[in-house]
Amino acid sequence: MAKTDDTTPQLDGASFRQIDDASLFDPPRSGHPPRILLLHGSLRDRSFSRLANEEAARILVRFGAEPRIFDPSGLPLPDDADESHPKVQELRDLVIWSEGMVWCSPERHGSMSGIMKAQIDWIPLSLGAVRPTQGKTLAVMQVSGGSQSFNAVNQLRILGRWMRLITIPNQSSVAKAFLEFDDDDRMKPSPYYDRIVDVMEELVKFTLLTRDCSDYLVDRYSERKESAEELSKRVNQRAAT
Repeated sequence: MAKTDDTTPQLDGASFRQIDDASLFDPPRSGHPPRILLLHGSLRDRSFSRLANEEAARILVRFGAEPRIFDPSGLPLPDDADESHPKVQELRDLVIWSEGMVWCSPERHGSMSGIMKAQIDWIPLSLGAVRPTQGKTLAVMQVSGGSQSFNAVNQLRILGRWMRLITIPNQSSVAKAFLEFDDDDRMKPSPYYDRIVDVMEELVKFTLLTRDCSDYLVDRYSERKESAEELSKRVNQRAAT
């Protein structure tokens, strides 16, 4: 049996904090509807990832959320325009506005689409002192032209973790999506539709649970320690001059 004791000499005592139950379970609660941004990964006139997102947005409204769908048409490729480009600013403003997101991509060549990836690549990990995605919730979905696959949603999960999003456990993958929508571009009743309802319900629940304590959830010992060391260094430099 490994030896244990109560000493942790490698811990920086000033940066270490006990878990604050009140910050987790009793923060001031927001009264506005959960704000959900939906991104889709196709520019086709009849884009099934867009249609799936439109259906998801209708469901989100029924669950009491406020959804907004970003249109990626006109968004430049990453590094092919300045970040002041109007579509880039529109996307970033929506990300900052949001408290949760839905990413829905078609699967192309066994992967998410380039259009989907380009949108995510335009979202920075930080904008000055603001981290626009950290601590927010994420649901991932995909549509396929053939049999059911999970390649795109698996890749979106990796990106969600990289962007420090709280990616919910449930997900949706719609196979042969061209068969799942009627002539009015509404999704037909099916287990695929039911799964999207499940995913949106879970997303709203997770968003309500975490949005008011997200700053505390992502408050990290290592980052507090690093900030304290940087502050101490600056203080010492000023004192030396």
